[in-house]
Amino acid sequence: MATETTNGSDEPPAAGRDPADAAARDGGYAAAQPAEDSADAEAQESAQPEEDGGSGGMMRSSAIMAAGTMVSRVTGFVKAVVIAAALGTQLLGDAYQTAQTIPFIINDLLIGGLIASVLVPLLVKRRMRDADGGVKTENRLFTSAVLVLLAVTTAAILAAEPLIGLYLGDSAPRQSEVSVYLARFLLAQIFFVGLSGLISGMLNTRNRFGAPVWAPVLNNLVIIAVGALFLVVAGAGRTVDTVTQGELVLLGAGTSTGMAVQAVVLIAALWRAGFRWRPRLDLRGSGLGEALRTAGWMFVYTVMTQIGLLITANAVNRAGAASASGGYDVGAGLTAYNFAYTLFQLPYAIIAVSLITVLLPRMSAHAAEQRWSEVRDGFSRTLRMSALVLVPLGLALAIYAVPVATLVFARGNTSAQDAANIGAVLCAMALGLVPFTVFQLMLRVFYAMSDTRTPALISIANVTVHGVLAYTAFRLLPPDVVVIGVAAGFMLSFLSGSVIAGFILSRRLGGLDGRRIGATLLRLHAAAIPSVVVGIGVLWLFSSQVGDGLATDIGAPVVGCLAGALLFLLCARLLVRELSDAVALVRARLGR
Repeated sequence: MATETTNGSDEPPAAGRDPADAAARDGGYAAAQPAEDSADAEAQESAQPEEDGGSGGMMRSSAIMAAGTMVSRVTGFVKAVVIAAALGTQLLGDAYQTAQTIPFIINDLLIGGLIASVLVPLLVKRRMRDADGGVKTENRLFTSAVLVLLAVTTAAILAAEPLIGLYLGDSAPRQSEVSVYLARFLLAQIFFVGLSGLISGMLNTRNRFGAPVWAPVLNNLVIIAVGALFLVVAGAGRTVDTVTQGELVLLGAGTSTGMAVQAVVLIAALWRAGFRWRPRLDLRGSGLGEALRTAGWMFVYTVMTQIGLLITANAVNRAGAASASGGYDVGAGLTAYNFAYTLFQLPYAIIAVSLITVLLPRMSAHAAEQRWSEVRDGFSRTLRMSALVLVPLGLALAIYAVPVATLVFARGNTSAQDAANIGAVLCAMALGLVPFTVFQLMLRVFYAMSDTRTPALISIANVTVHGVLAYTAFRLLPPDVVVIGVAAGFMLSFLSGSVIAGFILSRRLGGLDGRRIGATLLRLHAAAIPSVVVGIGVLWLFSSQVGDGLATDIGAPVVGCLAGALLFLLCARLLVRELSDAVALVRARLGR
């Protein structure tokens, strides 16, 4: 769900956004969209050495993008910690998170998906084919985008109250009032997010990749400063009942300023790249209509992801409000869900996405030549290699979710109890890390086969499963644990999606190497059993002998993970052949 889903995003958020934020904002649905984890990953796949000359130029571009991605992730994580400290995870935090989510939802529905799937390919084609190098087409698109974004942003600001009502559900009147007031400022981001996405696409077509990757860092730094200033000005203990109008202006206007700064930096980069805007509204002959018609199934997918987000936000916000009114002294709404997802998506983003970035171009080439056995082998190999790390990591994250979340978030307006609830949500998510990754990899196979229709249809089944389980959790569970049930249902939707996608792919590819994949996953989980026992024992020992506190929050995960990792490697060496293959691959790389 939202940053503060994406994108476990994988959908590139509108280019120029922090991918970690997108993943969170979309509750993970962004992760299932047809491109890499961020605009920089997409750019890395398509980068040509044209501008800098030779492989050295491409290596420099890749290094700049890799550094920018890492700094963006680090500052995005710090931003989440600061916002948690400033606002907490109860009604005030939920009001801010809901208002901050909506601009990106609207952008993704109307603009975001079109940039990666339609506008960038159209610009590339026009730059290659048109006598003027695509200058007229770029001016037409830029003019149209500015006008559409201004209109959509204005309409959204005017409709802030009903929009907030959709996602906040039945809440306390004061919480709704605060969220609507914040939304008046935060919805202005629609213009800057959409413009940033378009400009980033235009920069990528010019082989300029640095600014789109680094610009979100400035956005993160501005919001970090705003959150810290709010904490200094307001102090600890602010609630929806005690927060002042001036403090809300600081939050709303300050957050939108961060996105405006990002857009300004990108505009400057586009100017340096040679673009000069000449307003044009003559769209005839631009090719945009034909390009838009090809994006139909992408739009279906985007709509389904946003329906999934609506289900999640509505269920957890209603439960959070009921928890507060029922005397449960714990944050159990959208904020707890978002921050848990921020932690959850890191292992996938670091481990699986790097492998996917390498896999997708190769698999696309094999699919274009109808070498289906190569496609199947590439999928199988990537999944099994990812699982070597993700299986033990997911289990370790589930065991130590509460101390890790407490260590990260328990400060300022987020109490230890609030942070522990974030950890409980994280535990439910962590147990679904492997099905989540399997589903993302299967989607890449469809996209390599130039099939966007099947993922769109599968997303309907995913959202249906998620919706039924979220409704069940809301009706049957106590308000303070509904958010945990919704998170568990969300992960189960990826399990059902993997089953459906696997069945379809197996028929198309003449098998999916399912027996070997299944055997590897079973052996990995068997090898992890001793480590799980040791990990739980270490956590119990620290909790009972040392007690709650910093020593346990740090000591238990460190000691348990070190002991568990050693034990897992010993067991996996006996049970899992892929471990030897991975070690041999690493040695070969290091030996070069």
